[in-house]
Amino acid sequence: MDKYSEEKIQIELKNINQQLESQQQWQVVEGKLTKTFKFKSFIRAFGWMSQIAIWAEKLNHHPEWFNVYNKVEVKLTTHDAGGISELDFKLAEKMELFLK
Repeated sequence: MDKYSEEKIQIELKNINQQLESQQQWQVVEGKLTKTFKFKSFIRAFGWMSQIAIWAEKLNHHPEWFNVYNKVEVKLTTHDAGGISELDFKLAEKMELFLK
């Protein structure tokens, strides 16, 4: 898997964010695709994480994430590629899909 160029990252960010409200958009922070998700409860946050964990295994791509009560902070990067790659955007898309 190859690392995306800055230009490609911006194109993919625009694509994934076009359907999201501004306060819910993905960003690049310190070289990682980042977003904080907020849920109605801890159970919903943890349930969502469990669904995503299954997809992460299927993609063989595991997120860096941090959960406190109803919030999940996600940071995605592809270590083998040395930065953000197609895998990060694929997993981000799955994360958005399972919010619905």
